[in-house]
Amino acid sequence: MYSISKKINILKQAHVAKNFFSNDEISRSAATEFTCCDCGHHNTIEIVPYQSGFPIFQIYNEDQVLSANELLQNKVVTKTSDRMLHFGELTVNDLPTLYFGTDCSSCHSTYFCVFSYGEKQPGLTVLNISGIWKYD
Repeated sequence: MYSISKKINILKQAHVAKNFFSNDEISRSAATEFTCCDCGHHNTIEIVPYQSGFPIFQIYNEDQVLSANELLQNKVVTKTSDRMLHFGELTVNDLPTLYFGTDCSSCHSTYFCVFSYGEKQPGLTVLNISGIWKYD
């Protein structure tokens, strides 16, 4: 997992085996697979709550990596509702939203994963992977 600091272009969304986890499924970590768009290899990612990822704000701040419009057009994130703006202008399901870069372990194509993690309602903690996108 790594942060991304240079301008990128979103190319294609990868297939993710499981994108929603709740309560006991994420007590230590949430693991799933994504399929590489280039070679078809199944890659495993593991998201550890409060340890994995970087704030999504780093991606669209001053259009440094991607613009807010690019994120919205590719359905990576949505605009945050007014009552949850303290989480940022763009989120996944109005929850704190993070991202990280990763590579295909077979052909080394570059991808980034965007996910949200937090308490959706009392007693319901969720981790929702918005998606994993190939980029260059």
